[in-house]
Amino acid sequence: MGRAMRSLVATVAAVGLLAGCAARGGLDGDLTDDWRALPAPGPFTPAAGVCQVADSTPTIGPDGYEPVDCGLPHRVETVHVGAFPADRAAPPAGGSPELRTAFADCDARASGYVGDNWRAGRLRLAVALPTGAGWAAGGRWYRCDLSEVDTVEAAARVVTRTGSLRDALKGASPLRLGCQRAGGKARARTLTPVDCRTGHDAEFVGVWTAPDRPYPTKEADWAPLYTGCDTVLARYVNVPDDKMLRFRTGVVVRPPGAGRWAAGDRGVRCYLWLSDRTVTASLKGAGPAGLPVRTR
Repeated sequence: MGRAMRSLVATVAAVGLLAGCAARGGLDGDLTDDWRALPAPGPFTPAAGVCQVADSTPTIGPDGYEPVDCGLPHRVETVHVGAFPADRAAPPAGGSPELRTAFADCDARASGYVGDNWRAGRLRLAVALPTGAGWAAGGRWYRCDLSEVDTVEAAARVVTRTGSLRDALKGASPLRLGCQRAGGKARARTLTPVDCRTGHDAEFVGVWTAPDRPYPTKEADWAPLYTGCDTVLARYVNVPDDKMLRFRTGVVVRPPGAGRWAAGDRGVRCYLWLSDRTVTASLKGAGPAGLPVRTR
């Protein structure tokens, strides 16, 4: 058989082999027409219910996004991801109504996530937005991030933790604020957490939501905060919220910082403060007998 004939036989055999393969399993020999179409490309959007090793930052891009299981060591937990209107041309500026609306949404979502007002625990809420490049690419999300902190006083540091914060404040929790020892003077008073069974002179009583007004800078600006916390305190201890309350106890107020206030945070932490004695139990529900009117 000549070289040309052998080549023809080989070609026919190869075609027959391919034809035999095509007849089995429904394959047709076309390697491209059975692939599903790829989804249309879209802007980067983070997920909710995941954790991050890195701290929360005001803006986040895909290069800094590394979600991990919340059972692993982490510093941030994303409790919700919301969206701005798709037709918005530019990111909202700090202190803008749009950003404050986003914070209000994150505030409510975070409290629902942990099972109580998140300010009742050693927690910090932050709102993150897309980077400039991310916004230009179509990103319109805002991310609601919760972190555990070592204190809710000044110079708080984020804690690396394991385990989700979901339902973390539904019951008793080491994250909950409780009894405190007070030090310092006036508004510079410092608060240090202690076991309620040890001698203490202060206690977290709840959160008062301030109205939408400028950040307090003058003496008169602080008066509504004290009045609001008085009401929270009276309800917590179960004593009358009247003019005699100031003869029962003092009060320490902790509003958010000016920057957070501008972003829409209006939650004021409230503490009772005993200037004349210490106690060795919580005063929650103690009533007038537990918080008597001081005669001197």
